[in-house]
Amino acid sequence: MIEKSKIIKLTNRDTGPVGYIIPDTGAHRTFTAGETKEVTFDEIEKLSWTRGGKELLKNYLIIQDEEAVEEILGEVEPEYYYTQEIIKKLLKEGSLAQLQDALEFGPKGVVELIKQDAVDLKIDSNAKREEIFNKTGFNVSRSIELNENSEEDSKEEAATSKRRANPMEATNTKTTTSSTSGRYKIIN
Repeated sequence: MIEKSKIIKLTNRDTGPVGYIIPDTGAHRTFTAGETKEVTFDEIEKLSWTRGGKELLKNYLIIQDEEAVEEILGEVEPEYYYTQEIIKKLLKEGSLAQLQDALEFGPKGVVELIKQDAVDLKIDSNAKREEIFNKTGFNVSRSIELNENSEEDSKEEAATSKRRANPMEATNTKTTTSSTSGRYKIIN
């Protein structure tokens, strides 16, 4: 049995913010993408008892303590512990079979990071791109293409808003009239 006051790190592995409220204690936490917070085992345990709490802990928050994971979630797949660094290495150097296992057995947060990092890294393996599409319906090639087109449009827009020549020098040409006769027609 783990001591309730033990401090454990929780990390948001999702690409967006994740948060929870524990009504019994009034604890309210929000994690930005990739953020790590230190909380007590008691808080994690109480989170697991709330509606949707176990889902958060299984798929979006990494409990960085194997003993706590075992007690709260039971046995988990190795992909549960995948960080963004491991996912990047998997996409760059890992085998297709390792990617298939990560997509099949990994938590939802891991799958989301795989999709995001595949686009960010512009993975060159067509087999890995196809596997991601087959497992998730997410088209990596199309997303990379859209990002590149968006970048080109931004560059063109910036290019068209730049000056192409020096502006003409403004000359101060004041026209003044000394009498009102030049401006009005006098009728007798």
